[in-house]
Amino acid sequence: MDTIRYELIAAQGEGQVALVTFDEPGSPVNTMCARWQDDLVALAAQVLADRDRLGGALKGIVLASAKSSFFAGADLKALMRLQPSDAPQVFAEIERMKKQMRVLETLGLPVVSCINGTALGGGWEVALTGHHRIAVDDAKIQLGLPEVTLGLLPGASGITKMVRLLGLMGAQPWLLEGKLFNPQQGKALGLVHALVATREELLPAALAWIAAHPASHHPWDEKGYKIPGGTPTNPKIAAGLAVAPAMLRKTTRGRYPAPEAALAAMVEGASVDYDTALRIESRYLAGLMTSPVAHNMVSAFFFDLNAIKSGQSRPKVAERFKPTRVGVLGAGMMGAGIAWAQASRGIATPLLDVSVEKAEHGKAYSARLADKRVEKGRMSAQAREALLACIAPTAEAQDLAGCELIIEAVFENRELKARITREAEPQLAPGGFFASNTSTLPITGLAQASRAPEKFVGIHFFSPVDKMRLVEIIRGQQTSDWAVARAYDYVLALGKLPIVVNDARGFYTSRTFGTYVMEGASMLAEGIPAAVIENAAMQAGMPVGPLAVLDETALSLSVHVMEQTRADLAAEGKTWQATPGELLVERMVKEFKRPGRAGGGGFYDYPKGEKKHLWSELKPLFEKPDTRWSVPELQDRLLYRQAIETARCLAEGVLTSVHDANIGSIFGIGFPAWTGGAMQFIYGTGIATFLERADELAQRHGAGFALDARAREAIARYQPGY
Repeated sequence: MDTIRYELIAAQGEGQVALVTFDEPGSPVNTMCARWQDDLVALAAQVLADRDRLGGALKGIVLASAKSSFFAGADLKALMRLQPSDAPQVFAEIERMKKQMRVLETLGLPVVSCINGTALGGGWEVALTGHHRIAVDDAKIQLGLPEVTLGLLPGASGITKMVRLLGLMGAQPWLLEGKLFNPQQGKALGLVHALVATREELLPAALAWIAAHPASHHPWDEKGYKIPGGTPTNPKIAAGLAVAPAMLRKTTRGRYPAPEAALAAMVEGASVDYDTALRIESRYLAGLMTSPVAHNMVSAFFFDLNAIKSGQSRPKVAERFKPTRVGVLGAGMMGAGIAWAQASRGIATPLLDVSVEKAEHGKAYSARLADKRVEKGRMSAQAREALLACIAPTAEAQDLAGCELIIEAVFENRELKARITREAEPQLAPGGFFASNTSTLPITGLAQASRAPEKFVGIHFFSPVDKMRLVEIIRGQQTSDWAVARAYDYVLALGKLPIVVNDARGFYTSRTFGTYVMEGASMLAEGIPAAVIENAAMQAGMPVGPLAVLDETALSLSVHVMEQTRADLAAEGKTWQATPGELLVERMVKEFKRPGRAGGGGFYDYPKGEKKHLWSELKPLFEKPDTRWSVPELQDRLLYRQAIETARCLAEGVLTSVHDANIGSIFGIGFPAWTGGAMQFIYGTGIATFLERADELAQRHGAGFALDARAREAIARYQPGY
């Protein structure tokens, strides 16, 4: 066997125990690769042979790992190569694998899983093979079945076993939401049976349990076993299951087949015997594994996310930077949010504003967030005090002295940003660097106010900072690799996701986000009903409709950005041509005095104590009964427009990697996760099909959908291979 080490060791007392150690060569983790699946067949045959040869002298089986983690799960690179026509073969391979697990479980010998580290997805399913599961008591160890977050389901017995361990209702959060747990939580759930302090204690504990339990089996193999809480025919269970599909559909909007398939496998499997339930589970998994949605989500949430976390976009220079003192200029919404993010990680944060009162107001934001967490039991009172102690409100620039990094987060005004840059930079510690949190203003221009433009970088947080994981790092024309690398490390230190982009108007996320909202406004200008536009966007998988987003971010801000762009281009001797959507937004602000939610209303009204609703005047002002539209066409316009702009960003060098594009679009602007991100949407659709549809949209809806030769070449050049 290549990926599994097998040896017979002395049992406690007389006899021997089969020690099975997973150790995939040349890999930092164990996976269910093709070699491992073949080795599993050999392992089952070896155990059967040793049981027959040794008779009662074979006392049990121990499953262990030679890696720092226990088991990582499926081979996702192999999954990415599957086609829908491969489903029958995939089903057969899943069934073959589970057959070997079933052999080990039904020998009558005790099987113990020694969980030394993380066991996720297929790794947790391997652990569930053991009748007794022992884990190292380390809160950093993650256990569970997150397959639905990758467009898959736990099909290596995970659904069938978790339902029989926790019941149909109890298993739902772990199967339908992919929630994870640590060993302590696993013990409380009854999924982990025992904890040990160190890895070295696992094997002795396993041998002791085997000695005390000479015959063992899973509870569902006992005569008279019943699923906790009952089967789907139980009236209480049936009542909950009756509404579950509707609740799921409300969340998935029909775009994510995995949770719906998992629920079906749970319910159908709970209605039949164990082995039939395993086959049901296998069929659903085979269908998902060969589906485009799973490929898109695995691409984004495994490969692209790992590329970000492993620093593939980080320049390969400079030692790793661990921030300890970072100043924030501006205690408004963004500055207060950045202060919270830093203090949450124990980083000393001088928070400066024009007055101590305003700075204190910014700190109060963190106090409110912390209080909510204390109330919900997610934070201790002591941790709250420690967090707030990290934030030091001030109105004096000298209180920034010794900061390794200073971030300005003031209003989008060049003169203001330039002034505070000049005031604050002298306070930096030797070797420190400066950053702007601007969302639209080019970094190269802002860096002109810096005494060291090579140490000036854009660090663009998203609002609200405490919830949004993405941070866009912008490299100006003079920004050094050193500064970009330190900014990257800083963002990772906050537990957030950095993407790196080159300087340009709107960078990547703001520029692409702008195409989404303005395409929605253009639809309204064409006479399409506002409610249709909003619902089409939501059904496509966008978190919020374009008109609602414009309201939240302020129509007046969009107008300000337009005016700034118009002025900048005029200074360069260029003319700015507004789109129909931009002209409509301008009318909303200037003619109808509807600046957005913060200003009392925009496309929506916000009656106090009531649910918001579309402004009643939109219908007589803009809707045209003779305008023809279809929901699929509207959805294509909203998604294609963003994907096309992303391709342009790659072609222009604003973006330099597909993983930055995909993660930036999903976590920054809410591009639907089922697509795998804006570029994966192109690749998942098929390049030829996408380009043909883009040409059709360009003919009907204008130049925003037109792809030039440079963009087409970039799409082909950046296509990932697995």
